[in-house]
Amino acid sequence: MTPLFSRGPFSRSGSGRTGLVTLICGALAAGGLSAAGAAALAPGAASASSHREAPLISGTPQYDNTDLYAFVSPDKPDTTTIVANWIPFEEPAGGPNFYTFADDAQYDLHIDNNGDAQDDLLFRYTFKTHTKNGNTFLYNTGAVKSLDDPNLNVTQTYDIDLIRLKHGREVYKTRIADKVPVAPSDVGKASMPDYGKLRAQAVYKTAGGAATFAGQADDPFFADLRVFDLLYGGNLSEVGRDTLKGYNVNTIALQVPNDLIRESAGQPVVGIWSTTQRRNARGYYTQVSRLGNPLVNEVVNPQKDKDKFNASQPAYDAQFLKNVTNPELPKLIESIYKIKAPSEPRNDLVDVFLKGVKGLNQPPNVRPSEELRLNTSIKPAMHPKRLGVLDGDNAGFPNGRRLTDDVIDEALQVMEGELVGSKNDLGDAVDKNDKGFEKYFPYVAEPTSGSRGPLAKGTTAGTDVRSQLGDALQPAGSSGGSGSGNTMLIAASAASGAAGILLLGTAIGWWRRRMRRPY
Repeated sequence: MTPLFSRGPFSRSGSGRTGLVTLICGALAAGGLSAAGAAALAPGAASASSHREAPLISGTPQYDNTDLYAFVSPDKPDTTTIVANWIPFEEPAGGPNFYTFADDAQYDLHIDNNGDAQDDLLFRYTFKTHTKNGNTFLYNTGAVKSLDDPNLNVTQTYDIDLIRLKHGREVYKTRIADKVPVAPSDVGKASMPDYGKLRAQAVYKTAGGAATFAGQADDPFFADLRVFDLLYGGNLSEVGRDTLKGYNVNTIALQVPNDLIRESAGQPVVGIWSTTQRRNARGYYTQVSRLGNPLVNEVVNPQKDKDKFNASQPAYDAQFLKNVTNPELPKLIESIYKIKAPSEPRNDLVDVFLKGVKGLNQPPNVRPSEELRLNTSIKPAMHPKRLGVLDGDNAGFPNGRRLTDDVIDEALQVMEGELVGSKNDLGDAVDKNDKGFEKYFPYVAEPTSGSRGPLAKGTTAGTDVRSQLGDALQPAGSSGGSGSGNTMLIAASAASGAAGILLLGTAIGWWRRRMRRPY
């Protein structure tokens, strides 16, 4: 296919943009500060794609949908893969209560296959938590070698319901997966010596040719978010660091046949969005989070509309139209950097965020609504370009969104008028994820392990601390000691206890010597 947009002679590698990264830094910082006020300066208050992007959802991370991706599967082009993430900024070592999906939520993936702003298909994920031993604080009581290992104390399973709708009403419902195990949080190397094996066991294939995965993964979103540190503390040379490096998310990935989700081969464009519904005290479900295109509820919607957007449906997106046609961000850039904002109304942004680009991923008779639109007939690129359509790669954003698409750079360039003749090469100098993505489903990288730190002083890799402590410690499940029903001591705890006894003995000896001295 002929590239939709021809490119100028400037660099796309990122190496020639060091003088331009300040634009996004200052502009996004000003936008964030003016929108969120002084609270945006607090540690952890930054937003990324849809990380903590609205006041209400920022306090309930289990229900916070951080990112949505949809792309024709590179190794199976007759299928589409949808990746949706929840729980922003998961610290890998954040135990003892590690990261689970909520039992009182419905995690929904919506498909609009005719452009009428209403979902025609809905894949609903619901989760259930299981605890084997409630008398221990441990997430796992020994090394975990499989998803059904008795040492994995806290586990989750999930069901998937496929719901068909017409004019917003359910007409058919069937369960396509039942009690599928969730990949656990990666506690650390001692607890999960082969996490890749656990990941592989969590991939489940349904009878209808679909595949599903749910569990922890590396956060695939990459961006420099330190703009909220008082505009980099006045030192703009510090840009270019992936702020999300080392953080994890909880991922739902679904791979489905193209023919299942699209209206027909002649109308292959689908609109996709994800939502979270939470059960209230009366047993009813209320939508609390929503995500289609990245960054819409961060830099397009103002503070007063963020919670409303999370509770709304695409069919009612006319109420947010002015946020798109008269966006705030270009005005902020003009006021700070004297770069003239494109003329309004911004109909080019309406195409990107609400309708799809004509000739690429805009369905016929489309009703403007905020959905991530994907043309399932466009084959995957053999060599994906991070700027997608802007760089002549029509298999990438805004035609769906791949894991490698640099949506920060793309969105900023479009905001500044790339599609209406204002050529620019803006970005945040973070051009790829810190971890490489996998070549096969579920594609997301494995999570960062909780034991990512350096070895303790005086130890070497592979050293078993128990060998230094004799037989006082027993591996989980072994006989001896006080019985297999008791939780065994952890090496570090035993070592600390021994050190404590030695210290106590020294203190007592010192006290006795002191008592013998005359005053």
